[in-house]
Amino acid sequence: MDIEDFADRVRTRQDFEEFLERLLSDLQDHGEEWGNTSLKEFLEGLRGFARDMAGYYTNRGESLDLAQPTWRVVADLLLAARVYE
Repeated sequence: MDIEDFADRVRTRQDFEEFLERLLSDLQDHGEEWGNTSLKEFLEGLRGFARDMAGYYTNRGESLDLAQPTWRVVADLLLAARVYE
């Protein structure tokens, strides 16, 4: 299962911890595919996605309460920060 599919299945803190392990492995194995490899770029991507994530979920046909994010939403934030501009 790729990291994007795994992120969609994150529900618990344990799931999130495993997601973080996979995210770190993805950086080590495929870092060249990440657009935001420095901490500054990553945080800028995180900020950008956080601002736009309501539209992301709307486009996916999902209705989530972003005022109280779930472990999955936190995983999505970190996943998007890899490449979001």
